[in-house]
Amino acid sequence: MRPERGVARIDAEGAGSLAEQRLALAAALTGATATAALLTGSWLLAVRNGIGDIGSFWSQNSAPDLIVPMGLTAVGAVVVARRSRNVIGWLFLASGVIVAIRSLAENYAVTGLHAPGTLPGVDWAAWLANWLIGLIFPTGIFLFLVLLFPNGHLLSRRWRPLAWAALTLTALATLVYIFDPTQSRITPDLPALPNPIGIKGMPLTTDSVGWIWPLGMLLLLTAAASPFIRYRRADGEEREQLKWFAFAVVITMAAIAVSFVLTLPLPSPVNNIPFNAAIIGGIGVAIPVACGVAILKYRLYGIDLVISRTLVYGSLAVLITGIYVGIAVGIGELVGSGGRPNLGLSILATAIVAVGFQPARVRLQRVANRLVYGRRVSPYQVLSEFSSQVAVSLAADEVLPRMARLLLAGTAAESATVWLSAGGALRPAAWWPRDAAQPTVDAVSGSEPQAVGSGMALHIPGATRAVEVRLQGELLGALSVTKHRNDELTPVEEKLLDDLGHQAGLVLKNVRLTADLQHRLEELRASRQRLVSAQDAERRRLERNLHDGAQQHLVALKVKLGLAQMLAAKDPEKANATLEQLKADTDEALQTLRDLARGIYPPLLAEKGLPAALEAHARRATVAVTVEADGVGRYPQEIEATVYFCVLEALQNVQKYANATEVTLRLRETDGMLRFEVRDNGDGFDVANVKKGSGLINMADRLDSIEGTLQVTSAPREGSVVAGAIPVPAPVEVAS
Repeated sequence: MRPERGVARIDAEGAGSLAEQRLALAAALTGATATAALLTGSWLLAVRNGIGDIGSFWSQNSAPDLIVPMGLTAVGAVVVARRSRNVIGWLFLASGVIVAIRSLAENYAVTGLHAPGTLPGVDWAAWLANWLIGLIFPTGIFLFLVLLFPNGHLLSRRWRPLAWAALTLTALATLVYIFDPTQSRITPDLPALPNPIGIKGMPLTTDSVGWIWPLGMLLLLTAAASPFIRYRRADGEEREQLKWFAFAVVITMAAIAVSFVLTLPLPSPVNNIPFNAAIIGGIGVAIPVACGVAILKYRLYGIDLVISRTLVYGSLAVLITGIYVGIAVGIGELVGSGGRPNLGLSILATAIVAVGFQPARVRLQRVANRLVYGRRVSPYQVLSEFSSQVAVSLAADEVLPRMARLLLAGTAAESATVWLSAGGALRPAAWWPRDAAQPTVDAVSGSEPQAVGSGMALHIPGATRAVEVRLQGELLGALSVTKHRNDELTPVEEKLLDDLGHQAGLVLKNVRLTADLQHRLEELRASRQRLVSAQDAERRRLERNLHDGAQQHLVALKVKLGLAQMLAAKDPEKANATLEQLKADTDEALQTLRDLARGIYPPLLAEKGLPAALEAHARRATVAVTVEADGVGRYPQEIEATVYFCVLEALQNVQKYANATEVTLRLRETDGMLRFEVRDNGDGFDVANVKKGSGLINMADRLDSIEGTLQVTSAPREGSVVAGAIPVPAPVEVAS
């Protein structure tokens, strides 16, 4: 069953109260609407300023400002609407709105500069565009996005000085840009504009605080260490979230670095295109989307698979481009084609790319897998090493979670579950990730399993795919994985799941044997404790009976003997009467001792065996007892005592609780087992719902101590049967 608790917890985290959610939704819609309106006006002005065609648009410095706010605001609005208490969403939303305002102000100022006197407030627009960027980069919102991701809190109190330093530096830079009396320049090819609210004689100016940007970059680089430290300390959900963020940042930085290299040989303004594309794709798309996915529902996607494929196909694209350009252009220059297309070189480059594509892809995939998955370079190797990984321990609390974790890693699933067969049903024994909810118990039940091979497909509600785990035809359990509803297992992953189903049989068998042995040991320990307690109680009972019964009789006899001795000289008649009374008292004391001895080990049982002892006891019972004991001989003392006292306990229960009128006691020896059965016609009871009393527990413990078994069969108004069986040696003949 697909675990939903973990996802539900993520959805609820940071959502806030209903009123907060409504306010957040209103703020998200307002921010998105404002950004759309601002960008619409900015685009109209940009087209008027001459970037109507694609080439001129990508070469303009203001191009990122026209696209980046879209991604920032969209992701920010979604996160704010879903996680109103997570500050990351608010930072993205604020970034989008601020960049959109700056874009409109910049294009407004450019339009006014192209046609002086046509638009009012051009200097104010230039002033606004000039200082708004400081709120975002380098120590503004972007730094706090890095510092606070993914939960909106600092990693620890030690990072507070950095946060305050960034706030102070941002405030200082913003104030300087706002009140700097020097002129503001929008683009290098247009004239500068005066600051409409500049303060003359201001001690700090843009030129005098040039150190702000280097210091800001240093603070930004320091803050960039926070996600890496978080990643090393985190596990589970937060670790996966940081993978998304790190992937997006690395891709963005790589794209920017590549854009600088590509810019070198290109003329202006075409050299702006690579850098603008990197900024738009990284800051405008990759980072906000990755953060949004990580905060909302990272489990819907396999980041490891995304990273691996991105590395492979990105490297292939660079490699193919390099080969093609190197052959078609580089060799063409050497042979003197004069920059004209050379069909032969193009065909040669295409052939080399076609021949080398598959080997290059395989090798790059190995490298990417090693980077993503670590020492085990692919999910298949993770599963192929399954036996050696799980064989180091047989404890169910260690081996089964490890099995689920390996299964999840090998199939890139949302969750993986290991099921054990018990009582005709499959029950979840371990699942991964750990913070997910326990899968539904009794999700799969059925009749006795048939003797078929392991690895066969099995239907488990909510699971993408499940396979049986069998050993020698016995159903031991199952393995199931759950992937995103729009994602299916690949043929390779299905094959891996089947192979693991074949390998897991011995492991689950060992787990079951270990669990059974542990349960047996616990039962044995409890049985021994009950026996010791029973022995102590019996010892105290004997002491009490000896003190209250036989001891009192003997004390009385001693007193009367003394009295008889005194009367012998004074009053012989009274002495004789006392002696006669002493005879009766002595007989009573002897009977008391016999009764007490009979409770310890009946003399009749020792002299004549089970049938005679049980028949003698049956004659004293309050119900009619029929004893059938043909062919029963003599056995070791511990066996006869066990059967005797178990039968007495059963008869005592019948007399106390059953309301029976007839009892049949059968003794027989078959197949090396001494069997006894006490059957009554009493009220009966529901064995499944009635708790066993101390009498039945004591009987089971007695039998268990000599490897015997006890079985109780009963039903309301149908009487009861208490049956036991003990392995015995051949009967021992005792001379009379």
